[in-house]
Amino acid sequence: MTSSPPIKVLFVCLGNICRSPAAEGCFLHLIAREQLADAFVVDSAGTGHWHVGKPADRRMLEAAARRGIQLPSRARQIARSDLEAFDHILTMDADNLAAVQRLAGPHPTRATMAPITRYCRRHRLLEVPDPYYGGPDGFEQVLDLLEDACEGLLAELWPRPRGGDRSSPSGMPGFRA
Repeated sequence: MTSSPPIKVLFVCLGNICRSPAAEGCFLHLIAREQLADAFVVDSAGTGHWHVGKPADRRMLEAAARRGIQLPSRARQIARSDLEAFDHILTMDADNLAAVQRLAGPHPTRATMAPITRYCRRHRLLEVPDPYYGGPDGFEQVLDLLEDACEGLLAELWPRPRGGDRSSPSGMPGFRA
């Protein structure tokens, strides 16, 4: 599709079983719908090691599946090498951002690091709340936030020509196109 190297995006949360795999799945769903899968490399990781090798939390898998979003990854812990391998590292909360910045230390990295909520257009939260200890509504709220943030992220990373509806890359609001 493009002769440019792919844009590499890593989503990070605490354990890599709820928020970051959901962000990965939302972004993969969006770029597939927009026929941009070849333009991106997308992954997720956690700052902790507790769930390494496990699939996403069953409740998040079910909530995402109801929206037609698949969560294909298995949990892994972020590594120092990720800071050089990825262009963008997007965290779910301030603790995750601080952990990634500590991993980087004083050394410059290839990756830009930022909270994913920076890209939200409809929601105004500083962090994506961790739904792990809550009920089903928390998983739905996280997906709402991540769909919004992923649309904004794609609009920034892959801008559309001026003149069209930019509420989402396809001009259609939301993911349920």
